[in-house]
Amino acid sequence: MAGRRARTGRGWDASPPRTGDTTDPPRPRRGRRGGSGEADAVESPAPPRDESEVAREICLRQLAVRPRTRAELAGALAKRGISEEVSAEVLDRYDEVGIIDDAAFARAWVSSRHAGRGLARRALANELRRKGVDGEVATEALGELDEETEADTARSLVERKLRTARGEPDAVFRRLVGMLARKGYPPGVAIRAVKDALAAQSAEAAEFAEQIDADALADAEGELERDNRAVE
Repeated sequence: MAGRRARTGRGWDASPPRTGDTTDPPRPRRGRRGGSGEADAVESPAPPRDESEVAREICLRQLAVRPRTRAELAGALAKRGISEEVSAEVLDRYDEVGIIDDAAFARAWVSSRHAGRGLARRALANELRRKGVDGEVATEALGELDEETEADTARSLVERKLRTARGEPDAVFRRLVGMLARKGYPPGVAIRAVKDALAAQSAEAAEFAEQIDADALADAEGELERDNRAVE
């Protein structure tokens, strides 16, 4: 009978394993499969972002809320750790293309704050200084608010407050002058505005207003303010 071919099955007739070969060879490990059936890729850390790009992003977020001065944006960049060199480079570019315009900012600020809050030039100058607007730029913007407009606004503020004011004329007078002073009006403007409004309110208020020497009182208040500034 012709020689039988060697059996290669794994059943009863499987050939015995070779000496030392008692286990199957290890299978290659496969990556974990996600929902799509593809092996999950190993995530690599994102490359560091360019500092100029980060600075521009910070500025644009700030400007999306409201207009900002150059000094305000520089402060925001410094708080986020942007270097002075990169900050200056980005802000210079924004200056060139008109994204930053401190002069336009100052004009808009003076107009809106005077119309909306009734602030006088002195108070507005303080606000612009705190926002880092250059002194000459602020002076130019404040020049658009003339003395006549300022006096008219003071009278309007007093007349509006008088509608709900309660108390003796002298107490009302002091409160209203103090209100105008806090809004930055000079003593002379504030005292005359309140005196004129009281004179038109009632006979009792008019009698009290008649006794007020606005010029003398304004001079006294002005001297007191100068003394206070000297102490500071």
